[in-house]
Amino acid sequence: MRRRDFLRLLASAAAAGASLRPGLSQAQAADELYEVPPFGNVSLLHVTDVHAQLLPVYFREPSVNIGVGGASGRPPHVVGAPFLEFFSIERQSARAHAFTHLDFEPLARRYGKVGGYAHLATLVERLRGSRPHALLLDGGDSWQGSATSLWTRGADMIGAQKRLGVDLMTAHWEFTYGAERVRQAVDKELAPMEFLAQNVKTADFEDPVFKPYSLRTVGGVALAVIGQAFPYTPIANPRHMVPDWTFGIQEPRLQQLIDEVRAKGAQAVVLLSHNGMDVDLKLASRVRGLDAILGGHTHDGVPRPVQVGRTVVTNAGSNGKFLAVLDLQVGAGGVRDHRYRLLPVFSNLLPPDRAMAQYIEDVRKPFQTKLQERLGVNETLLYRRGNFNGTWDQLMLEALLQEKGAEIAFSPGFRWGTTLLPGDAITFEHVMDQTAITYPHSTLSELTGEQVKVILEDVADNLFNPDPYLQQGGDMVRVGGMTYACDPHARIGARISDMRLRGKPLDPARRYKVAGWAPVAEGASGEPIWELVARYLRARKSVGPLTVNLPRLAGVQGNPGISQ
Repeated sequence: MRRRDFLRLLASAAAAGASLRPGLSQAQAADELYEVPPFGNVSLLHVTDVHAQLLPVYFREPSVNIGVGGASGRPPHVVGAPFLEFFSIERQSARAHAFTHLDFEPLARRYGKVGGYAHLATLVERLRGSRPHALLLDGGDSWQGSATSLWTRGADMIGAQKRLGVDLMTAHWEFTYGAERVRQAVDKELAPMEFLAQNVKTADFEDPVFKPYSLRTVGGVALAVIGQAFPYTPIANPRHMVPDWTFGIQEPRLQQLIDEVRAKGAQAVVLLSHNGMDVDLKLASRVRGLDAILGGHTHDGVPRPVQVGRTVVTNAGSNGKFLAVLDLQVGAGGVRDHRYRLLPVFSNLLPPDRAMAQYIEDVRKPFQTKLQERLGVNETLLYRRGNFNGTWDQLMLEALLQEKGAEIAFSPGFRWGTTLLPGDAITFEHVMDQTAITYPHSTLSELTGEQVKVILEDVADNLFNPDPYLQQGGDMVRVGGMTYACDPHARIGARISDMRLRGKPLDPARRYKVAGWAPVAEGASGEPIWELVARYLRARKSVGPLTVNLPRLAGVQGNPGISQ
């Protein structure tokens, strides 16, 4: 697609939304965002953590993303106004809205929704028009996060990936469909797309399960892309779904593979990673020969890469909200220079690709009646993303407390889940956007006060351990019914304190009724969480302002990872 044709399409879509900056026309604003002059002789397009969102969505970035140890105050642990200052982004601009939570509701109404595969397809086509040899890489978490993907076991997303032109992918939540389903997809459905994961091996003989890397010739350059699946899949998700496979970072094997592809003539070596950005930053400091890490998992939209020695480390956000463009200038001696842009995908600015839009309509059609069931009216901003509770989390916790007759409720600290604006109807699809997993069982247990503390300490260590290699989960478990204090910088066992229920300290020996969902143990059962939340909403009919149950934080004053 030539630039002139692209701008003509943008102009035809101008009525769909307001200009992205006062004084600019729609076409001018789009040109400012999406005019990315080609550079060098190797181009990589990167999308990650789409979480099965085929349609445009709202997605609020976190107001709390605390870094500990050497990560404190550094990307990705900078949010809000400090983020804008760090990256020199004008407040209330389109990029400010894309990258931060600030002024979210009014700016969401001004700029519209983000992502959507039909709009993403238009942008990919535009970039490939000026970069005919570009490769499109998918960092994983693409087959999970929506009702349709759950009900089709990822088939709807595989179809979209192939139509988008994804060349290479790695994985995380894909594994929660089970080893058999993943093998079936890789062996029979993905081609010509390649599935890469150097760090997944058989538990018995440690044989590679998947292809570890791909050697391609791009723009006359020998390029190697190595895949790195989420290292802690059997810890963060049910082990019994992949019982015969081992994961891990596998740093020595990665170094061996880098040396191997270099020996085979690779002039540039890139890691397609689902480690999370903190892990990638440490990894880049410990291996030699990587030119770039295209990262995912932690959903961090970081507009400028972090340079670690000779390695460029990136992370490209989530929900189809961003498309990254990494251009490399590669010569006989390797990578000489690079250019990087992380482009927000504004659906108001990017007209939908007709073929992709038709595919999406067709693949969703059998499920429309169920998806569109109206459960209630929303009167607040419903969001999830952040180290601690969001309003979607709070709503789900209150549903668990009431429907289970519990005193305390826990909800997993998942980073995925779309945002809903005040005044919108809450549909069954919106609930599924927060809950669509293969182990959705709701539970009711009796736990002592001491056991509650152990759980909170364990999850906090997964999030706040100063060694990135020991950060093995998502965000902090969401807590309802009780209050507590948290010191992210304390040692394990001392981060959680002042646990109270209705104002009274939790008794370490007393047993409390605790509701939850998403148990990882094999054989777990219970009502799917989406049915419980839907029933709660049908009875409630509307969701007014919610008081989010946040912990009292210690030791984080002035931390740029926290913003109001």
